[in-house]
Formats: sequence, structure tokens, C-alpha cells
Amino acid sequence: MLRREFVTSLMALAASPAVASSEAATADVQQEVGLSLGQSAAFDPADVINLARARAVLPYEERRSIPQDWLNISYDDYRSIWFDTRNALWEDEGTTPLRLDVFAPGLYFPKPVSIHIVENGEARPLNFDLEVFDKTDKFPQVTIDDSLGYSGLRLRAELEKAGVFTEFAVFQGASYFRAIGTQDIYGLSARGLAIDVAEPTGEEFPDFVGFWLEKPVMGDERHVLHALLDSPSCTGAYRFVIRPGQPLQMEVQATIFPREEMTHVGVAPLTSMFQFDQTNRHKFSDFRPAVHDSDGLLMRNGAGETIWRPLANPQNLQISAFADENPKGFGLMQRARKFSDFADLEAHYHRRPSLWVEPGEGWGKGAVTLVEIPTDREIYDNIVSYWRPAEPWQKGSEHTISYDLTWGENSAYGNGQKVLNTRIGKAFESGIIVTIDFENGPDVPEDLSEIDHMVRGSAGEVSKGIIQRNPETGGPRLAFKFEPGDAGLIEFRAELRLNGAPLGETWLYRWTA
Repeated sequence: MLRREFVTSLMALAASPAVASSEAATADVQQEVGLSLGQSAAFDPADVINLARARAVLPYEERRSIPQDWLNISYDDYRSIWFDTRNALWEDEGTTPLRLDVFAPGLYFPKPVSIHIVENGEARPLNFDLEVFDKTDKFPQVTIDDSLGYSGLRLRAELEKAGVFTEFAVFQGASYFRAIGTQDIYGLSARGLAIDVAEPTGEEFPDFVGFWLEKPVMGDERHVLHALLDSPSCTGAYRFVIRPGQPLQMEVQATIFPREEMTHVGVAPLTSMFQFDQTNRHKFSDFRPAVHDSDGLLMRNGAGETIWRPLANPQNLQISAFADENPKGFGLMQRARKFSDFADLEAHYHRRPSLWVEPGEGWGKGAVTLVEIPTDREIYDNIVSYWRPAEPWQKGSEHTISYDLTWGENSAYGNGQKVLNTRIGKAFESGIIVTIDFENGPDVPEDLSEIDHMVRGSAGEVSKGIIQRNPETGGPRLAFKFEPGDAGLIEFRAELRLNGAPLGETWLYRWTA
């Protein structure tokens, strides 16, 4: 499946009535059905690891698909069936601080996943029941047989108001999952693993084929979910420890077992959308000043340097690799946080979360990789970022990795004054002007002449640049001009320094003609 086809499928989730919170349910309606559990079996978290290990030595087998008529339904048909939150697991108990919802199969979700509930060392499967869904009269008649199952799950908790369970995480589609900090709305996604991103042979999408959710007790602030990953190239066992709030925090531990040599692995992959902002606004006729889920890649490398790379929507697919050893973290950020940054009353891009990845151990040598895919529409996720290990993962080997994911508004993960915005446009007579706004702070001197700066370009003619104070932000603005000449691509690097030390983030950008 092509990336754009798959990512478009995730938009069905974002727009579906199934993501309505429990506020939509009316308390005066009698609940007649609900999610039910099957027979119990002993469970230990190590069972998922052992299951992945056992599968890895066997040939990959495609899972059974649901009936074809479920796959033939339209996007509008899929929107016309949604989970009735009155049927959520633990809805009537009153002693469990979590609600579990499920998603219907069909359309872009051809293969169901198994979902188990873990309690007191035993796991019970969640039985499939079409009656837990509500639907309009537009939903077509479809085949009902034993191949059907749920396509994913959603978690809700009391986050803002007692008695109101608000969603905070969704796992649906391949190994994709999304989460949000309190009062944010869904934006970018994460995945369990990326394989062969942007390779000529095509990308492989591993699947989470099974989940085991540990039942929490009152007072629990953390929720534990186990997942089994399977694909032609590998298997894997994942453990997510999720703490909702602002920001939402996830601890991820994964053990991967390659079925074959894996030369292009993406660890902790993130997927987002960037169409335009002040760097390429001239290319789009739109009433909004910007359209994006994320506006930059933030990195803190093993040497402690903090790097900001504004995202681009290039004419052709481009890949950037930032070589490193034992990185301290990276993430796709949404630093534009004001409504006026987007002026969009429907998409609310200013409420989309940033997502920061922090390794739990030394990851060795490799590269933070950024893939930018051309797009002319905001419905397509066209940005991918991940850690690519320098050495291939060999068949029969075992790789245990851990990292923390932080979803939310806070993006203060680096050192020094952060970059607030980048603007690029034609100069008055000739050439192109770039302005980089840095935030103000106690380390910024009153006399900006005390700040040293450096601007470099890999081609063309680049001016030295000047520093001025931005009267709106109070911080320094670095501006420079360049003449690209015949260059079709220029790599830029700029930084501010005070007393020989970095004052702000190092700014990198790839300009293309």
C-alpha cells in the first residue's frame, strides 16, 4: 500500500463520529448491550515477547481478511457507523478509572485485531459484537461472519471534569497510534516501527495484530497496554505505559525479532503534515497564513547541540539524514500555538500537539532521518521522521529498545533561545531574504551588538546577515539575503553566539529551487 493511500485512511478516523467523547451519550437511555469478554487464560507480560520470538522463526502468514463487501463501502458509509460510548468496557462499573472503546472494521481496515483484557494474571479476549455500534440508515447491508473483528481501540479517562471520560489515545491501522495532551486535538501520529521508508522497492507497514490492556484500579494514573507486531520482515513485542494529562507521557519498550536482514529500520517513527507557512506561503492561494500539524524537526544530538530544522513541502521527495551517536532526543514540533497563526475555525491547527522522543538508553550510531513528500492538499500526511540505526538488523537477532514519548504543548526540550519562526521570500530588487526569529530571555543582552552570528550556505552567494530586535517578540531576529544563481539546492546553517557559547538553537534549512 502506498503511504498516501494509507495515511488517507487515518483521516477517516479523525473525521469519524466514532471519536465523539462520552458527553454525546444521554444518561436517560437504557443500555441494552455492551462489550463482553471471553474465556480467561493465564497471562504474563513475557508471554507477548515469547510469542513474538516464536513467530519470528516461522514464515510470515497473512491474516484473514474480513468479507469483501465491508471493504467496498464508501468513506461516507464508514462514517455512518460508530461506537456507542454507552457500550464502553467498564462503563457501568464505577470502580475503574478508564473506558475502552472499539472501532468498526471495513474500508481501509481489512484485518481485525485481537484485544484482550488483563486482570489478576489472566487475559480474556474481547468478543466481537456488531450491536455495540450505532449506525444511520445509510449504512449498507454487509456480510456477517466469524472473520469480523474490531479494527482498533480508544482509551478515555476523567481528565477535565468528573464523570466525563475524554479520549486521550487511539491505536488503529497498521502500527499507527495517536495521543493528545489534555485540551489538545489529534494531529500527528506515531508508529511502532517503520521499514524501508521511501525505498524504490516500496515501504513495508508492520501491523499491531494483538493488544493486551491491563485493567486499572481506582487511583491509577498510568495505563499499561501490550501489543504484538507482525510483518514479513520482523515480529515485535511492545509495552506502552501511558500517563494522560498535559502533556501526555508514554513509556515505550519494544523487543524486535528480524525474520530477515533489515537494512532500513525506522525506530520511533513519527508521521505528520506540513503544507505551507511563511517559508513557502507564496505557492498557495489560501485565506489562512499557514496549514500544518507540525512546523519543525527539533533535535538534541549526542554532543548536546540543539538543532531546529523548519519543515518543507518540496517540489520533489527529499530525504535528510542527521548523523549522530547516542542522540538525546528528537521530535516533530508544533510551535505555532495562536489561533491567528492559522485563522482556521474548523481544523484548529494551533491545538495540535508536538511529539518528543527521548531514548531510554544509548542508541549507538545512526541518523535522525527526515522524509518530506510533496503535497498540495492538507489531507495527506507528508512528513516522516525516525531514528535509523547505522548497522542493519540481522536475521535471527534480537533488539530491545526503549524511549519516552511526550505529546502536548510543551516544546522546551533543547538548550538556549528557541527559534520562533522562519520567513522566506523574494527581496525587493533581487535575491531571496530569510528572517529567523529567536525568543527573548534573560540570556539575551540588551545590546544586541554583543551577539555574534554565523550564516553559511552550501552554494550561491550568502550575505553576512544582520541582527535586529523584533518589537513583538522582544527577541533577536537574524536576517540574511542570498542569491542562488544556478543552484537547485542549498543547505543553510545559522546560529547566534554570546561569549563564545551558543545563545540559541542551531538553525538548519534545505532550500530548493
